[in-house]
Amino acid sequence: MSDPQIPAQGQKPAEETVLEPGQTPAEIEPQESPSRFSSVLKDISTGNAMISVLAVVLALVAGGILIAITDEGVRTASGYFFSRPGDTFSAIWHAVSGAYSALFQGAIYNFRRPGFENGIKPFLDTLTFATPLIAAGLGVALAFRVGLFNIGGQGQMLIAAAAAGWVGFSVELPWGIHLVVTLLAGLAGGAIWAGIVGLLKARTGAHEVIVTIMLNYVAYNLVAYMLRSPGLLQAPGSNNPKSPPTDPTAIFPRLFGLQYSVTVGFVFAIIATIIVWYLLNRSSLGFKFRAIGENPSAARVAGINVKNMYVFAMLISGALVGLAGANQVQASITTGFGSGIDAGIGFDAITVALLGRSRPWGVFGAGLLFGAFKAGGFTMQALEGVPVDIVLVVQSLIVLFIAAPPLVRSVFRLPKPSDLPRVRRASVTGKRAVVTK
Repeated sequence: MSDPQIPAQGQKPAEETVLEPGQTPAEIEPQESPSRFSSVLKDISTGNAMISVLAVVLALVAGGILIAITDEGVRTASGYFFSRPGDTFSAIWHAVSGAYSALFQGAIYNFRRPGFENGIKPFLDTLTFATPLIAAGLGVALAFRVGLFNIGGQGQMLIAAAAAGWVGFSVELPWGIHLVVTLLAGLAGGAIWAGIVGLLKARTGAHEVIVTIMLNYVAYNLVAYMLRSPGLLQAPGSNNPKSPPTDPTAIFPRLFGLQYSVTVGFVFAIIATIIVWYLLNRSSLGFKFRAIGENPSAARVAGINVKNMYVFAMLISGALVGLAGANQVQASITTGFGSGIDAGIGFDAITVALLGRSRPWGVFGAGLLFGAFKAGGFTMQALEGVPVDIVLVVQSLIVLFIAAPPLVRSVFRLPKPSDLPRVRRASVTGKRAVVTK
């Protein structure tokens, strides 16, 4: 006697086809299935990448609304809207298009400058701003993939900058060797500071969010103290909380000459992206990381040492954030640094990791986007008088929309993601077989 499948309450019963004696499932006429093109199109329209792109679009639209509201010309024209409505729409277009045009000119290419070498300078500035965002974003994203929330990017960057800065101005080594040693000191500083979190998580069960936030305060005050101590980080003969300038032998060389700000640090960011991609997708350690991120209990049952993996993950995550801290010190900084050397990058990295869906190349693209926002925001303010805070609002809205995929789908009327069609299976009992979908 066959075992009937009883559908749950409110669930549509599975379609069944009864086979005659001697008939095989292959002899049943297949039902019409969606074409491959439509399936691929549906996967693209409902995928995470599309949601991220549309979240950016919505944020830019919302930013345009804010630009129009805060523009003086729009407010003036709206005062006589009912008599001459065209003036209001014209003012809105002028304000929004002018602002985003200035953003493009400050981030990608400035057509007002003579010559290609001058016009392309904004794009290289974007790469400069994007370099620490990519590095720190990779660190946060890797922790996310393991199920850990590394909110301590600020503290890890500060410790990494302090370690790299001390080696950069106090140790005398030949060029090249000094650069590498300074960079390694920054990586080690970030790794150790994040490793404390992983160790506490593994040995005591302390929640990484609380520990990382608290260590941010510890790192900030510790670095501030060292910057006020002449024997540690404070410049000799100075009363200001500032370090001595980094030796030229430890500074990253510029890739395209002194007229451009992008340094070899961007190359290190690309290398870090490739390494993290290989680690997560092609290595056994990355498989363990992803398994723990999906289900720690199942990974533990499978024989993975979850506690050790937490420590390893935080060490690698901190080293990547440390790359961002070392870059801040070594990227052609000749006047020393203060306690604000992190420049908020530790927290921006969380947004970059979220926008990149914790995928290495997604983080790379998100870092470039946010680098463009930072580079173009100042030009937008200088040329059009738009407050640079609008850029921060747009970044915040991106995170909001990414955190609410149903909202994005409803706005753009995207289909809801559905499970892949289940394989039709046949259960043969006695002389009858039932094929279900």
